[in-house]
Amino acid sequence: MLQIQYPSFQHPPIVLVFGGNDPTGGAGLCADIQALTHQGCHTAPIITCITPQNTHDVMDNFPLPTHYIKAQAEAVLTDLPVTLCKIGLIGNLEILETIQELLTRYRLPTVLDPILSAGGGHPLTQAHLRQAMIQKLLPLVQILTPNSQEARRLTGQDSLPLAAQQLMDWGCQYVCITGSHENTPQVINQLYGGGHYLQQWEWSRLPDTYHGSGCTFAASLAGALAKGKEMITAVYDAQQYTWQTLQQGYQASTGQAFPRRF
Repeated sequence: MLQIQYPSFQHPPIVLVFGGNDPTGGAGLCADIQALTHQGCHTAPIITCITPQNTHDVMDNFPLPTHYIKAQAEAVLTDLPVTLCKIGLIGNLEILETIQELLTRYRLPTVLDPILSAGGGHPLTQAHLRQAMIQKLLPLVQILTPNSQEARRLTGQDSLPLAAQQLMDWGCQYVCITGSHENTPQVINQLYGGGHYLQQWEWSRLPDTYHGSGCTFAASLAGALAKGKEMITAVYDAQQYTWQTLQQGYQASTGQAFPRRF
């Protein structure tokens, strides 16, 4: 029998992703997989929550039992050479503590997208979970990617520079605050690291709202870091990719538009 010879390539970086399943495919793990694939990475998706939702809002959130989540993650971590971890929707305190235990044990560089509510406004994180995120996860995080509203809710600071400083004081190495929720002509995204302001970027404000834009940015950033890019370059590349997916987004319903990630 003829044997087909395939060229030998080094395997792509593997990114472990904790997140919720969105049945529309616009946000959550589906968005992460698409964005990471575009970055040339392999996604190992760990489902934390089942979320009935559409392009308008999330109707409910069903966190999985923690032993299901731990079993998924350990099956991957004991078998595959994971490069980096990205965290999206957590769901409850027990899941957060399970993720904390895994990150402490396996010491993976981590991108945390602190999802506090759905795009339509449905709350996805309670106050006690926000506090646990600050105390238990931020010291393990390489970069946090809150939007401006999330940065203020996490810290209680109205000033975004003060909010970034507070988040770094609580332990994360870098903070990138995105500005799409601000009332400014341009979208201004700001990067802080090592206790200092580092850089900001301005992007043309697009007319629509988008389902999964935050997931797209955080996942593409995780992919860029997993490929070995240094932080400022990775943050810029992730913004550029995300803006392009939004600028080319498409309206599949009467709710938020989908980013065109593929």
